[in-house]
Amino acid sequence: MRKFFSSANWLFYFKHPAVRWNVCYLLVVTVISLVLAFMFNWTIGLVVLILAIVGMTISLRRLRQLVDDTQEYLKKLTYQVQHGQQEALLEMPVGMIMLNTHNEIEWINPYMARYFKLEHIVGKRVRDVDAQLADLLDQGRERQGTHIVKWQNRQFEFLFQPQYRVAYLLDITKYEQVEQRYHQAQIFLGNIYLDNYDELIQGMSDSAVSNLHNYVTSEINKWATANHLLMKILDDDNYLIIGHQSSLTEMEKKKFKILDTIRQSTSQQNSPVTLSVGIAYGEDDLIKLADTAQDNLDLALGRGGDQVVVRSKNQPARFYGGKTNPMEKRTRVRARMISQALQELIAQADQLFVMGHNNPDMDSLGACLGIRRIAEMNGKECWIVIGNQRPHADIQRLINEVNNYQTIKDHIITPAQALNKATASSLLVMVDHAKRSITISPELYDKLKDRLVIIDHHRRGEEFPENPLLVYIEPYASSTCELITEMFEYQPREGKGLNKIEATTMLTGIQVDTKSFTKSAGTRTFDAASYLRSAGADGMMIQSFMKEDPQSFMDRNHLISRATIQGHHAICAGENDRIYGSVTTAQAADMLLQVEGVAASFVITLRADGKVGISARSAGDVNVQVLMEKMGGGGHLANAATQVSGKTVDQVKQELIALLQQTVDNSSQEDTEE
Repeated sequence: MRKFFSSANWLFYFKHPAVRWNVCYLLVVTVISLVLAFMFNWTIGLVVLILAIVGMTISLRRLRQLVDDTQEYLKKLTYQVQHGQQEALLEMPVGMIMLNTHNEIEWINPYMARYFKLEHIVGKRVRDVDAQLADLLDQGRERQGTHIVKWQNRQFEFLFQPQYRVAYLLDITKYEQVEQRYHQAQIFLGNIYLDNYDELIQGMSDSAVSNLHNYVTSEINKWATANHLLMKILDDDNYLIIGHQSSLTEMEKKKFKILDTIRQSTSQQNSPVTLSVGIAYGEDDLIKLADTAQDNLDLALGRGGDQVVVRSKNQPARFYGGKTNPMEKRTRVRARMISQALQELIAQADQLFVMGHNNPDMDSLGACLGIRRIAEMNGKECWIVIGNQRPHADIQRLINEVNNYQTIKDHIITPAQALNKATASSLLVMVDHAKRSITISPELYDKLKDRLVIIDHHRRGEEFPENPLLVYIEPYASSTCELITEMFEYQPREGKGLNKIEATTMLTGIQVDTKSFTKSAGTRTFDAASYLRSAGADGMMIQSFMKEDPQSFMDRNHLISRATIQGHHAICAGENDRIYGSVTTAQAADMLLQVEGVAASFVITLRADGKVGISARSAGDVNVQVLMEKMGGGGHLANAATQVSGKTVDQVKQELIALLQQTVDNSSQEDTEE
């Protein structure tokens, strides 16, 4: 009791705020109760006093016991937390390294010590212990947050806190392996198409057709089995393949050798078959996967066939093959069907607009004139859109000659005028190109992109309109003028045919693109030329169009004088500050290809728009299209180009030389593997 009424005991109660208010409340209530009780009756007051003393004693002791128990619990909890933290630092499966200000290891936990085979490394500099780990720590100082690193043939989630000089390494190797196995097990889907099968079997006996089909199917099946693929025959010239991502990776490493196997083997049998393959991956929806695979196959066919296109959604395409010149396989039936489809679209339109690419050439303008004439033969008005750029000398001569034909002159308009005239029912025809980035009026394209027709002879690239109404792309044709010339046979007879300037321009376009009928000229090319000649094409006018001005002649010869021969490649670079015309550059590339031993020529010059242009030409053994695509351009196997921004001529030349060397090294490596 004495201890209860001691000052130390009561000081305890009033020292703790939570207890103090409870004690004060009990005292106040007790005092009030006692006063009231004694005022009522002293006997009752004594009883209440005794009860108050007993109650206060029990309550206060209980409060004291409660406070003591709580403090004891907190002490134990604090000890357990501290002990747990210490145990976690020592036992948790996360490596920790603590450094001092001299970049020396001050402490590591036991889990991290296992990676050093329990050697004593505390006090040593990190670089003396492990140079790779030191590099990771240096990189960690510059990076925020966690990132994945590879160390000691394992993968870690790495975090470095510079302010505390502490590094954390969480081993996630097994999770990365699981993720890798997941990616490798993803499904890809591919379509295989025999490019020229229908043309080859025409005139062949049934037994020869059966033997050819059985051989090709057997080779594809052996290739599929070797790569763990499921192969199904959809048609005589169409196959479906399904496999895992790991198989696709291996096939890409081998550059899809099945293309060369089929082509070379069937060529020896005088029935050269080429394959086009479209492969899609990275999509969970099988329907979307199939659609992407078909789009990739269309892209491969649009680029001339004999190649593989591998692409996933929203990813750039990867191309393999395409080593041979495309063989002519279009038929009169296809030309007639395209012509009839174009007639139907013309009938539905209120007017037509036709435009070529920037810096138009004879093929581009000749195609524009041909489309205008077809529209007129079908009773529709057609406007030729020409930009405001200063044309080359031959195009300027053509425009001057066109001014003598009032009807054609009145239908040549600028892009701004075309935008004002265009309506929702108008039809836009893009000729000699299929890219918005190089068209004369991107604004007109945007306005009429849902009413679009494309006629072109270049290989289809990744940049392509989404939903054109009609696409006529034939990489096997010599020129766009050739394709359009064939359409005249199926136009209404009551309309006026080609006039002299139109026929001459279109024939000039064919002559320019075929280098005077020496390149890419098939039997259909000569048929088209014969038709144009009969329609009034003038040979003397062609010569006058193709005459060079003295400055272009001197510029071309100056460029050629700067050429160097490196292996089988002729590389010519102009000065960094001297502008050359695109036609002059192209002509220099053509002339360099005539040098003995040169398989490909590249002419690099500064353009008027500030970009550096490359004109690439090949005799057929080198695929310059693939090379130029890697530098952002495109074209044909034997005729391609690109434009590079933000670099000098010398820088682009070094980049090209490095690319050519890399190509040579890859070819040597492939030969070694074979």
